[in-house]
Amino acid sequence: MAPNELEREILDLTSRARKASKSLGEISTKTKNAWLLRVAERLEDARPGILEANAEDLRQAVEKNVRESLILRLELSEDRWTSMLEGLRDVAALRDPVGRTEEMRTLQNGLRVGRMRIPLGVIAIIYESRPNVTIDAAALCVKAGNAVILRGGSEAIRTNRALGEQLRAAAQDVGIPEDAVTVVPTTDRAAIDVLLRAHRDIDLVIPRGGPGLIEKVTETSMIPVIKHDAGVCHVYIDASADAEMATKIAVDSKVRQMAVCNGLETLLCHRDAADEVLPQVLEALHREGVEIRGCPETENSFEHTKAASEEDWGAEYLAPILAVKIVEGMDEAIDHLRTFGSDHTEIIVTTDEAKAEAWLQRVNSSTVGVNCSTAFADGFRLGLGAEIGISTSKLHAFGPMGLEELTSRKFVLHGSGQLRE
Repeated sequence: MAPNELEREILDLTSRARKASKSLGEISTKTKNAWLLRVAERLEDARPGILEANAEDLRQAVEKNVRESLILRLELSEDRWTSMLEGLRDVAALRDPVGRTEEMRTLQNGLRVGRMRIPLGVIAIIYESRPNVTIDAAALCVKAGNAVILRGGSEAIRTNRALGEQLRAAAQDVGIPEDAVTVVPTTDRAAIDVLLRAHRDIDLVIPRGGPGLIEKVTETSMIPVIKHDAGVCHVYIDASADAEMATKIAVDSKVRQMAVCNGLETLLCHRDAADEVLPQVLEALHREGVEIRGCPETENSFEHTKAASEEDWGAEYLAPILAVKIVEGMDEAIDHLRTFGSDHTEIIVTTDEAKAEAWLQRVNSSTVGVNCSTAFADGFRLGLGAEIGISTSKLHAFGPMGLEELTSRKFVLHGSGQLRE
């Protein structure tokens, strides 16, 4: 496609999305929920064709030597399909934030002041692999009154087109503007550049993917960006940690599902737990097929350890590899994650309540926890329904993004003739 032709096509999509967004904020919750449930019905009916498209995407990805972590995210497995449909129904059951008034108070002059939730407008989401994001993102954006433009990776183009057809057809079925959801139909990367310049039509850009994609979007965009960056997640085993609990948390955080951003990538251990607790934890991970890359002290503590390089401390492996470091205590653990982490998810395993509270106060990643798996850094698990992703930007949303994070707030005033004198 010629550059001018491509630009015209993309700008036509953004213009139609902007037009659709103007009425979406006024559509009733009942209609939006009807759309969500209708999408679920249509997906079930169209499942054979969608899975056929997904199988072809997978075949092409293997032929093109797409990296394994992307292939794992690309497949619409039985569990992923079920979760996708459950997400639609869960979002339909969630309270609609649009039009909700919060923080109402009365000033001394009797003027009542509150803040009402409103849609952001048009959201562009640029992501790699993961066709289930197409459904999750559309569900949340439309329920929050936003139009959404979805630009998935070339490796998932057939699946995303098939999903997009059902999203738009369901909109027609229930009376929502068809252009509330747009799947960018081209794999030409120049389309991203056009989207990132379309600041008159698009209000927010959300990139989800590897460092290259995140860097390109943040450096190029003329539109505000909320990054969904790498998940270099940590578990810190404190001196007081229970060995059995630490083992279960580390294994679940790392092994449950590796090609996800909330998976454990670096394990930190207090020196006083290195002789008894750490070997038990690492032996369990080793039995699960996890390669241990550790500091010199870890090599001495566990015989199956390979020497870690400086690059390992900031790595998002998304694979059966784990970096392990023995530290003097919490101060060094926090210094480490502040240096090498990505502000995603950090967990402490401890029986010391003071240490637990200090961890929660001092660590300012998007999800911080005590004695639990990193896998809870997930919108569905935290009660948000399907999530748009996990923001590693502090403005205006941080952590798993659900419906409320896809809205803004306006001030509303209720007066009885008050004047500013």
